[in-house]
Amino acid sequence: MDVVRVALLREVLAGTEWPRAARRFATALRSSVVPHGGGLLLVGTERYEPWHLAAHLVDEAAWSGLPELAPTLVRHRVGGGEPAHLSVGLGRIEAAGRGETLLVVAPGLPGAGLLERVHGARRAGATVLTLDGGDPEVHGLAHETLTVADGDEVDLDTVQHLVSAAAGENSLPAQRGKPRFRDRLSRLADQLTAPPPGRW
Repeated sequence: MDVVRVALLREVLAGTEWPRAARRFATALRSSVVPHGGGLLLVGTERYEPWHLAAHLVDEAAWSGLPELAPTLVRHRVGGGEPAHLSVGLGRIEAAGRGETLLVVAPGLPGAGLLERVHGARRAGATVLTLDGGDPEVHGLAHETLTVADGDEVDLDTVQHLVSAAAGENSLPAQRGKPRFRDRLSRLADQLTAPPPGRW
């Protein structure tokens, strides 16, 4: 999703908690990976692999000049003949430790095997962040969490776009009082006409 679509999405969601919640979560992600020079592991559930989030984080890492945001996608099943960057299995989580960040995307139940591995990584010193559907066991393992429950105004894919875009921002916008409609329209026009950061 490009910067124009993200700006429009944020404008549509301006009256909700989601832009601020995504920025808070993205700030936690950045502050976990940047000081350690990377070490971001991204894993989903057996039924949901977060391909799109991985791709968006790779893009944001390039555009923002923060290579630390580029994740290693950890997969539940790795087939033979896969390229190296798609051949990282769950054993990588078991090897995770201090200075590494584990981002778990779990819209549904993650399964006991994944939870045990995540718990082991946390005990070994890894920072655990979760984008999830509200499972209490997942919450119990996370240092920072962002929950997208059934019935929310947005779905998990939308929130992943907001988080990845916010993670790549060079600076977070200043907090102000409730803006007037004309101010919001002016800000949107500025965002839509500005070149994407770091792309030119």
